[in-house]
Amino acid sequence: QVQLVESGGGLVQAGGSLRLSCAASGRAFSSYAMGWFRQAPGKEREFVAAISWSGGITRYADSVKGRFTISRDNAKNTVHLQMNSLKPEDTAVYYCAGGAMWVRTPTSDYNYWGQGTQVTVSS
Repeated sequence: QVQLVESGGGLVQAGGSLRLSCAASGRAFSSYAMGWFRQAPGKEREFVAAISWSGGITRYADSVKGRFTISRDNAKNTVHLQMNSLKPEDTAVYYCAGGAMWVRTPTSDYNYWGQGTQVTVSS
């Protein structure tokens, strides 16, 4: 079993930056692809970014490409999401996800989920 705990969310003005972190406990963290998803009120949970077990492959949603960067540190069992040039439409609860075999976008490919951290971007 893998437990995931997100941190780093908050309130920021449009154009600002935030760095989300996800701390993982449990076995085999470095064996899995990891991802970030988000869910805005009244909307379905959507893919944001994912990273392979080695960190060598990354994938981004078109809406965040060029603004967000996902990274991982397998020695520390952590995954990060650096978010720059934030927009009001980035406002959502952000979830860390793990346990995927590949760098994939569907939520069903991920077996483990954190509780989420709120990101609010004001205009």
